[in-house]
Amino acid sequence: METSELEGALQVLSSSLSQIKWRLKSSSKRRLEIDILALCTGMRPVVMVDYGGRMPELQERLCAVLRLCQKALPIFYHLRVMVIYDMIYLIHVKELAEHVRSSLKSEQELLFVDLEHDPPKMIVQAEKSSVAMQLISVQKWFSLLFPADEINNDLLPSITTEVMSIANPSISAPITSQSSDIIDLSSYIEGTQVTVPTLNGLLASINSERIPDPDVGFFFDRQDPDVG
Repeated sequence: METSELEGALQVLSSSLSQIKWRLKSSSKRRLEIDILALCTGMRPVVMVDYGGRMPELQERLCAVLRLCQKALPIFYHLRVMVIYDMIYLIHVKELAEHVRSSLKSEQELLFVDLEHDPPKMIVQAEKSSVAMQLISVQKWFSLLFPADEINNDLLPSITTEVMSIANPSISAPITSQSSDIIDLSSYIEGTQVTVPTLNGLLASINSERIPDPDVGFFFDRQDPDVG
């Protein structure tokens, strides 16, 4: 990507922030600029936004900024806001889809570690832990939510009851209509024993050399009968 394109993207971002009157601290604005550039250049498919305010205002402002940016430049087209409870992320749906597809095809075996043990305890038989199996199902579910072939043809993902229920059978009620700006995964997570810290670790591994870390640490919901 040319320097002029990056400079143009930053100018559009700054203009969009001004239009919605979002007065970020200089440090927060710099972080947002870095995160946006990392997404647009393909350096990262997902970033956590833990600056710039609190939910739900932060979500609304990010969506408003992205709408303006996308009208101005096509480089922002694949950027979306993703929410899991009170955690908020910016994602590049195309890059994320490619990563998920490659990780599922990888022959590298995932190793699971229970970080609540002191010292951390390796999960020897992941298939006997419902939490570990649900974490594996999260990867497969992500591949359904972010189908690489469709996204490559510019068909962006939408959340439906059918897709949600594949990985979480407890979800039977219709998923409320969502804006195309945002992907809300809270309903899916609610019915599983996979915790937000665990998902954060999984998403963080996506940014590690674009290859998932083979060691996946996770926290348990102690209601899980498989946890001793």
